[in-house]
Amino acid sequence: MQAEALLHPTPKGLYCPPGDFFIDPVADVDRAVITHGHADHARAGHGAVLATPETIEIMATRYGEGFTRTRQPVEIGEVTVIGGVSVWLVPAGHVLGSAQAVVEYQGMRMVVTGDYKRRRDPTCLPFEPVSCDVLISEATFGLPVFRHPDTAGEVRKLLASLRRFPERTHLVGAYALGKAQRIICHLREEGYDETIFIHGAMKKLCDLYSRLGVDLGPLADATVKDGRGAKQDFAGKVVVCPPSAMNAAWARRFADPITCFASGWMRVRQRARQKGVELPLIVSDHADWDELTDTVREVDPAQLWVTHGREDALVRWAEVEGRYAKPLRLVGYEDEND
Repeated sequence: MQAEALLHPTPKGLYCPPGDFFIDPVADVDRAVITHGHADHARAGHGAVLATPETIEIMATRYGEGFTRTRQPVEIGEVTVIGGVSVWLVPAGHVLGSAQAVVEYQGMRMVVTGDYKRRRDPTCLPFEPVSCDVLISEATFGLPVFRHPDTAGEVRKLLASLRRFPERTHLVGAYALGKAQRIICHLREEGYDETIFIHGAMKKLCDLYSRLGVDLGPLADATVKDGRGAKQDFAGKVVVCPPSAMNAAWARRFADPITCFASGWMRVRQRARQKGVELPLIVSDHADWDELTDTVREVDPAQLWVTHGREDALVRWAEVEGRYAKPLRLVGYEDEND
């Protein structure tokens, strides 16, 4: 069969006609397969949602228990048949509960990576390559300039700054789902066992990670008490917050804060300057250029479809390698929250 008959892009997202379901739809649909809990992939309002148990929990935490009419939590590797189409989930290494969607029908196998990375992450299962006829890969960092450095080295930069400026608060901007918990875990691995303070917007998700078995160590709310000396309570401390809070009035509560931002986009110095970031930390939850190309070579699909980012460069690289590739031009997915 033709691959497009099994999965093809529509204004609502990737659609599977034989199974009558969408993968990570950007609008309300009757049946959705969700790869992970980030808001640009996991939206409330679908009739039925199939996802890993962790992603189901994340969606309920973010959107409320009524985020869908029907929940179908499936374990990694558990095969579900929908309208004759076999569907199963494989780890993507992006955030807790993230998965690739494997779709198979009449001898055709297609893999939708969703967002993924190949770096070790103590908060989630590692990416697993799956052989397939068609690989539908993200390309958030699909340019050769994006080669992410060693994660531990970036975290050590933060710890070195803490030692150098013990009188200042280190305000770390990190996306509330996945990145914040990962940064906290990497700090713990480097021996930082002090209380880490978190913005109120992160509490529910950090509590959920802890309940699901991810040890974040001692955390406390980043609440400044009224009265003299309140700012000094956070001198020499780490405060983790959403990136949007770094330049808000909330950030001025702390002792001469050093603004840090954990993101793959910190590779681009102009972005760091535009955001007023004093200590950029190049830590990404997406595959970099080498990881994208290495993954394609490892999976070795007959076709490569590229989406979510810098599509043209990865398509061109594949063509130079003698591979069939095409961009999907899907809309509605963000690339800032990495």
